[in-house]
Parts: sequence; structure tokens; C-alpha cells
Amino acid sequence: MRPAAFFDMDHTVLRKDTGMSWMRFLRRRGELTGAAMARALWWSLLYKAAVLDLEVLATRLCADLAGEDEAAMIAKCAVWYAADVEPMVTPAARHAVAAHRAAGDVIVLATGATQYAALAVAGGLAIEHTLCSRLEVDGGRFTGRLAAMCFGAHKVTLAEGFAASHGIDLARSTFYSDSFNDLPMLERVGAAVAVNPDVRLWRHARRHGWRIEQWA
Repeated sequence: MRPAAFFDMDHTVLRKDTGMSWMRFLRRRGELTGAAMARALWWSLLYKAAVLDLEVLATRLCADLAGEDEAAMIAKCAVWYAADVEPMVTPAARHAVAAHRAAGDVIVLATGATQYAALAVAGGLAIEHTLCSRLEVDGGRFTGRLAAMCFGAHKVTLAEGFAASHGIDLARSTFYSDSFNDLPMLERVGAAVAVNPDVRLWRHARRHGWRIEQWA
């Protein structure tokens, strides 16, 4: 069985988080109110403190998309990625991906972001496998439901399924993440690396002797 290198996306592979970047993009286009932007900023602060209920928030935000056209979302995401997201990839992340690829590891982007952000970032880094949250689509329109969640314990479940189907030994694998929210996945692999860690993850990593790196 082969080892894999799993990479979180926001504040790990990327300097910032795609959630806030997307909100700012919509605000520039006049598609987001000031009140909605303020709520997004508050959610971002809660996430950084690792006290945000991601499952409740994701379910709520997904419901708001019910009935919207997926093709329009894909078109907007292409503009957003080129303008705002691609420049956020850190050189350290590119180096780490290249090093694991040279070692023969399977490379996986494992993020709570939806497929529209995750696949764009993975494509830009030539990462061949992506585990992400997925919005359910029916007849070209969003149903308002999540087809898959990829955060907390859900990320571990997806990673275990991926490992089983691809011959991956998680005990020999590495996971890079910035967030205490990813503790279940960090504890599941053999090598946990805290990248740009939030305060709770930094303390946990120090106590357990995990590598701590600053990529931003």
C-alpha cells in the first residue's frame, strides 16, 4: 500500500480562505449586501477560533442556493479563480506538493470547500485527487442540499473511503492543515503537519510534537 499526502486548502495551500474571497468577489459584483458581508466576516472569525458549527453553516448556505443555475455558478467561479484565487497559492505549498510527488506519494486536496473552488485549485497545482464538499445538482440547478460534506469527522470518512479504493496506507500518510477543526483527520494519519496553525492547533501540535510550519 502506498502513502498519500493530503493537503487542506484554505490558509494551508492558499494564503487566505476561499469563503471570504468568494464573498468579496460577490460584493464587488453587487451581488452581496453589506449585512451579508458582515455576517461572513463574523463566521470567518468563529472559524478561525475553531468554534463555528460548520455543518449547520454549510447546510444553511447550501439551502440559500436552491433553484440557482449551476452553469452560472461555474462561469462566475472561473472568473473568480483567475482573478482572486490563483495568486493566493503559496510557494511553500507548491514545493511540498512537488516533493511528495517526487517521492511517489499520492497527492490529495482535502477541503471543506465545494467542488467549484476545490477542483479549480487542484487543477492549478496538478493535484490528481480531490476530496471536498459537494453541492447537489438536479437538472442543472442546485437542490439546496449537500451531496457530501468534507470537514471534521466527515473528512476522515471520505479519506478512509478514498484510501480503501486506492490502496492508500493512512498510517504512512501525511496531512497538512491550519485548523483545529481538522483534528480528526490530523490524528488519523501517520504524520500530522500544522501549517499556519490557529491557536488551538498550535497548542495541540506543540503538546504532541507535530511539525509546525509557516507557509503564508
